[in-house]
Amino acid sequence: MSALPRRKPENVVPMHEHALDNIRYIRDTMERAGAFTAIPGWGGVAMGCIAVAAGLLAMRQTTHTMWMACWVAAALAASAAGGFAMWRKALSAGTELFAAPGRRFVLGFAPAILVASIVTGRLAQTGQWDMLPGLWLMLYGVAILSAGVFSIRLVPGMGIAFVALGAAALHAPPAWGHWLLIAGFGGLHIVFGLIIARRYGG
Repeated sequence: MSALPRRKPENVVPMHEHALDNIRYIRDTMERAGAFTAIPGWGGVAMGCIAVAAGLLAMRQTTHTMWMACWVAAALAASAAGGFAMWRKALSAGTELFAAPGRRFVLGFAPAILVASIVTGRLAQTGQWDMLPGLWLMLYGVAILSAGVFSIRLVPGMGIAFVALGAAALHAPPAWGHWLLIAGFGGLHIVFGLIIARRYGG
C-alpha cells in the first residue's frame, strides 16, 4: 500500500502576531474615537497673563496700528506658550500631540482663526477698528467651540463664554473694547486654565 502524499505545511501565522495585530487595531480605534486631553491648564494661565500684559500695553498706544500690533504680538506669543504647554502635557501623558484627536482639534480650531485673520485685515484697511474686539472674541470663541467637540467637556463652555463676551463687545461703547479684550483673552484664559489644571492636571 503506497503512502499518502504529505501535504505541504501552510504558512501559519503565530498566535502572538495575531494578538499584536488585534492590539494595534484596538489602539488605533480608541485613538480615533478618543478626546483630545492635552489641553494645558497652566498653559492657559500663561496665555491669559500674556493677554493682560498686552492689553495694558495696547491701551497706552497712540495709534490704532500700534494698538493692533500689540494684540497680534500677544496672540503669537500666547500661541507659542500654549503650543509648548500642550506638547509638554502630551509628553508627560505618553501620548502623541498630533495623533488623531490632536489633528481633529487643530482642524476644528483653524478655520475660524483663518477667517478672523482675513477679516481683521479688511477692517483695518477700512478703519473699522471698533469692530475688532467683538470680532476677535467671537471668532476665537467659535474656534474653541469647534475644537472643543473633540476635547474635554469644559472647553466648549469656554468657547461659549468667549462668544458671549464678543457679542457684548459688538454692542458696547467703543471705549469698553480694551477692557473686554482683557477680560476675555486674559480673564477667561486664566479662570478656565486654573479649573483645567485642578481637574485635569497641568
